[in-house]
Amino acid sequence: MNGLDWAVLIGYFGVMVAIGVWSHKRVDNVSDFFTAGGKMPWWLSGISHHMSGYSAVMFTGYAGIAYTYGVTSFITWSFPIAIGIAIGSRLFAPRINRLRSRLHVASPLEYLKNRYDLKTQQALAWSGMLLKIVDVGAKWAAIATLLSVFTGISLNQGILITGAITAVYCTIGGLWADALTELGQFVIQLLAGVAMFVAVVMELADRNIGFLGAWDEPALQGHEKPLVGPYGTVFLLAFLFIKLFEYNGGMLNQAQRYMATATPKEAERSARLSAVLWLVWPVVLFYPMWMSPLLVESQKPDGSDSYGLMTEQLLPHGLLGLVIVGFFSHTMAMCSSDANAIAAVFTRDCAPVISARARAWNDRTGLIAARIATVVFLGLSMAAATQVNSPAFKDIITVVIKWVAGLMGPMAIPMMLGLLRPFRRSGPTAALVSWSMGLFAFWLVNYPINWNVDGGVPLQYQVSIPLAVSLFLYILIGFLKPEDTPERLAIIERINTDGGGGGMSAAAEVPGPRDSMPTAVKD
Repeated sequence: MNGLDWAVLIGYFGVMVAIGVWSHKRVDNVSDFFTAGGKMPWWLSGISHHMSGYSAVMFTGYAGIAYTYGVTSFITWSFPIAIGIAIGSRLFAPRINRLRSRLHVASPLEYLKNRYDLKTQQALAWSGMLLKIVDVGAKWAAIATLLSVFTGISLNQGILITGAITAVYCTIGGLWADALTELGQFVIQLLAGVAMFVAVVMELADRNIGFLGAWDEPALQGHEKPLVGPYGTVFLLAFLFIKLFEYNGGMLNQAQRYMATATPKEAERSARLSAVLWLVWPVVLFYPMWMSPLLVESQKPDGSDSYGLMTEQLLPHGLLGLVIVGFFSHTMAMCSSDANAIAAVFTRDCAPVISARARAWNDRTGLIAARIATVVFLGLSMAAATQVNSPAFKDIITVVIKWVAGLMGPMAIPMMLGLLRPFRRSGPTAALVSWSMGLFAFWLVNYPINWNVDGGVPLQYQVSIPLAVSLFLYILIGFLKPEDTPERLAIIERINTDGGGGGMSAAAEVPGPRDSMPTAVKD
């Protein structure tokens, strides 16, 4: 990087902070901070939903998969995400919007107290926060890895720089700041992605390699196959189910985008927009990665530095800075949205349970607590980022695929399926058993079995078995021990309908936004 590249990067950081300061004026209470007061346009929600699903892991971990295996990076990652969101646009998006519009909650997990019980809500809330610390830590490590390639600064310095700047704008501006910065980041990564795509196509032409003829080159032999290596059919199907839950609210931050729109119909439209973007745009981003074995030689065994090396080699200064800004755009979009979601879970679901004082927070105090929680979460995730390359986690892609994907299913199934009428018989027993046994299955296939089986458990089973165990037990226990009380049925009806009463009694009515105390501790 030279002065021009640094100017682009510093200018980007300045704009992000300015948007956060401007958004600060739109945040008057906790509802504005966490759900934009339900006033976000569907198209902004859709773009924000799309952008909050990316991070620099795409340009490191998934770039390494593209470098090593080829198009399976798209087939087993962004394609199932697009399909999952498309399905969720009808199945989950309208129902999650009704959590805010009908139950008047500000956290995606607030409704679990009434849908199940307090123990279930707390189990899912605390385990979800811990997983998110690790997940976001991997994202900080990914962007710091890229930054070190271009600038030579250390991993810890890169983590500190990106985390501190993200903390400024998302802490003062809340979800409005997240969404508006993500809109700007979408434009930036559009320009950066197209610039890289054109640069690679021109470089191939200079080497007399055709746009499609490149697949005949020896270095790309077998890279056109959709499912190769550890990324087989079982992995694809498991990933589709995982992403169906994760990207429709199971990891919390995407749920906020659905909650932020004015109506269930607009939430559905925002999900459809995000699905289309996930289907189309990653192809443009992945093509240079697929071609990378022809253009650079990775210095890392997993190929995670290939995209960074290719960017340095092909782009002039200025454009190089723009692409680096594109890396930051993806990572900061995801991490800031995660921080906002986890702050919502802590201040609305956890703090009132562990502190009597938190139950009496007014709007101003609750808003201060939300901002403090955001900063604390970002600090913890930055600390976790320094350990991503430790023996416990091995590398960035291991964290993202094995840990996050493997653990997401047990945590998301009770939350997501609890929204749907067909699973109304599944109560707190089903939720807690499916959650705990899913976590146990994850531990079993990743550790004890690996100690005793030569070569370990294949990746596709490490990811799919915890999900399958949780799903099976949630349904089975709901059938064997139904817990569909009138109060729980009333909650489900309100989530599934836009009508008047929805069958809820006065005793079960969920408080409106005037109540600063979360429903999780009302009784």
